[in-house]
Amino acid sequence: DRLKDAGFPVVAIGKIEDLFAGRGMTSAVHTTRDDHGMDEIEAAMTATTHGLIFGNLVDFDTVYGHRNEVRGYAENLERFDVRLARLLPRLGERDVLIVTADHGNDPTTPSTDHSREHVPVFVCGVSIRPAVDVGVRRTFADLGQTLAELFGVGALDHGTSFLAAISTSPDR
Repeated sequence: DRLKDAGFPVVAIGKIEDLFAGRGMTSAVHTTRDDHGMDEIEAAMTATTHGLIFGNLVDFDTVYGHRNEVRGYAENLERFDVRLARLLPRLGERDVLIVTADHGNDPTTPSTDHSREHVPVFVCGVSIRPAVDVGVRRTFADLGQTLAELFGVGALDHGTSFLAAISTSPDR
């Protein structure tokens, strides 16, 4: 909501529009598979000069994780790695890419429910220090607070920004 209210484009890809009940988005595209999601992310990178592109690749969760489909999960990771390698060189000087998950979903556990392991947060871009460990965060809200600081839209009610720890720029 803060980004949209500040005039930033907020492009929702995948089921983001559903997850957030349509709030805070300026445009939304629903996708059929993760490859389609990556296609839409790449298209949005071409069409959007500033703002947030917010994608959700659901196959890791719904197609492989909840079905304990280990081989499919691994193959999807390999497909994602290829797509990510293609996307990274397209990042501009001010672009920041964040890859994370909203919950664990380990396909090797006996349960088909969400698992409770921590999720990784990978952040990269020209203005991001390489190989910084931001530690185990207390809350996922830290990511939202970091984005709020990055976009300069004011502090949120929850979370602690880790932007100072990862940014190479003093003015971010």
